[in-house]
Amino acid sequence: MSYIHRRQALKLLALAAGSAACSASLSARTLSAAQTPRIARDDEAFLDDLIRQGCLYFWEQGHPATGQVLDRSRNDLNGARDPRRMASIAATGFGLTALCIADHRGYVPYSQVVDRVRTTLDWHLNHLPEVHGFFYHFSDVETGRRWRRSELSSIDTSILLCGIQTARAYFADARIQSLAQQLYERVDWPWMLNDGQAFAMGWFPDSGFIPGRWSHYCELMMIYLLAIGSPTHPVSPEHWNSFTRPVIDYAGMSFIGGNDPIFTHQYSHAWFDFRHKRDGYADYFANSRVATRAHKAFCLSMPKWYSNNYWGITASDSIHGYTVWGGPPSRGLIDGTVVPSAAAGSLPFLPGECLSVLRSLRAKYPQAWGRYGFLDAFHPSANWYNPDVLGIDLGISVLMAENLRSELVWQTFMRNPEADRAMRLVGFHPDSLA
Repeated sequence: MSYIHRRQALKLLALAAGSAACSASLSARTLSAAQTPRIARDDEAFLDDLIRQGCLYFWEQGHPATGQVLDRSRNDLNGARDPRRMASIAATGFGLTALCIADHRGYVPYSQVVDRVRTTLDWHLNHLPEVHGFFYHFSDVETGRRWRRSELSSIDTSILLCGIQTARAYFADARIQSLAQQLYERVDWPWMLNDGQAFAMGWFPDSGFIPGRWSHYCELMMIYLLAIGSPTHPVSPEHWNSFTRPVIDYAGMSFIGGNDPIFTHQYSHAWFDFRHKRDGYADYFANSRVATRAHKAFCLSMPKWYSNNYWGITASDSIHGYTVWGGPPSRGLIDGTVVPSAAAGSLPFLPGECLSVLRSLRAKYPQAWGRYGFLDAFHPSANWYNPDVLGIDLGISVLMAENLRSELVWQTFMRNPEADRAMRLVGFHPDSLA
């Protein structure tokens, strides 16, 4: 099961390792000065396919009566909803953003998109079980009932809220804006601190808070910024200093990161626009560029499996089940599997290199492309092609592809005054080196 293995593994291990906070390296700040290349016509056509078919997943695998989006689906369906019933609130957050993109691109009629967004927000405000405004990680797509023993999740609720706030800013619709604002204002962020400085990773109704905390740099920035910007239940901006920023050195490159897959350098960047700005620690967009470049170099250090036209590993399905793998540093038993969302989620950071590998993967392995675009993962040498797509991996691919193409998600989300205010409160300012 996708994200529960991705983050439960990290949550329950409580990866709090890391050095004291430190400034971003010179290499990260220097890379931020590079100019994003113009998108060639054939690259534009590829991106349109990737985005359009990814948006189709969120439309077809979103329940019309609840708006909840399935955690995963087969990639060979012909428009039917996958019979599995486990919905993911993170996938729903990506899905709400994808609906904005679908309307912007004209993939789905406006009236249908607006109706689905209203339904989704109303369901989550008035019907889906919540505690202090936080939602369970997984739920039944039709009933909203908590799925088995899934946790009340701080990160997954934050991903959902990013989608909610994107819809709030995108649609000039009073009902959508009201529902979205109520959902955001209901969240009791101080409660999730659990009397600590760093946010708890989650909560179980029978045992209380998960011991692990969001205490080292990863995809966590959205949690802190949403909480600090809250107009009703904010936390102090001082909590921005509550997570460590350990530095990784690899092949002459230095960047802030942890022993986590590459998706941790992507998720907060899908909505919050960190370009050309820095806080007292780093230029985080430049940092993700270096992390992506280091990840490519890490893959290419294993020439038995990877090459310039075949690279990219992040938490995903595998022949042996769901796997949290990546690097640097090396994590998991890497076996030559490639995960397209590793490069797709980094498209704004290294456009040329990520577009090149993605287009090569599609051209060389047509069986890895289906109704919703790329399969979640595949291993051609082992003749293994995952039949599924995962909502969160499609989501980061779609959002980052659209950000590269038009900056739509960044420009829309940052119109929320709470987002800009939170970034200013924690000390973001223009980066003179960017």
